[in-house]
Amino acid sequence: MLAEAAILPGVTHDRFPAIETERLRLRRFRTADAVAFAAYRADREVARFQGWEAGYPLDAAERFVREMAGATPGVPGGWFQIAVADRGSDALIGDCVVHVLAADPGTAEIGYTMAPEHQGVGYATEAVRALIAYAFGSLDVSRIHAITDARNDRSIRLVQRLGMRRVGTVHSTFKGERCEEYTYELKRS
Repeated sequence: MLAEAAILPGVTHDRFPAIETERLRLRRFRTADAVAFAAYRADREVARFQGWEAGYPLDAAERFVREMAGATPGVPGGWFQIAVADRGSDALIGDCVVHVLAADPGTAEIGYTMAPEHQGVGYATEAVRALIAYAFGSLDVSRIHAITDARNDRSIRLVQRLGMRRVGTVHSTFKGERCEEYTYELKRS
């Protein structure tokens, strides 16, 4: 069931509401998030299956946070990154992203990253479930894709837990290594 998130009434900024789940708050990035963001992106294991390299510098995190402050969700072709914070402390523990495809605005790609100390306790599942509900509801997409490296067992288990099914496999080279990438899909129905 995807409807476990609550969009907070009256808490919006450029059409993105704060979304609360049982333990999390999905919200826009804030300047204060840059240090935590840089720290988990710098981690080698966190970066392994992501599009950035380990050793992510603080100045890059600060630039990223500033860019996301002006981003608008749901713009076809644009990426909109969302901070995942602890609901009680509002401290950043990860992030997720939604990308409405320019060539097919009825489809969105999603992604997610959690700081190492917050992995393995269901936060990513809870955040992505809320992200999916937001994309189907507020962004009015009819299909959601997630692409994961075939070696990323945790990510594969997460998308399967959320009811996504594998619809494609691509042989690729990622960060200099031959690999397979799986595409998972979930339809609004």
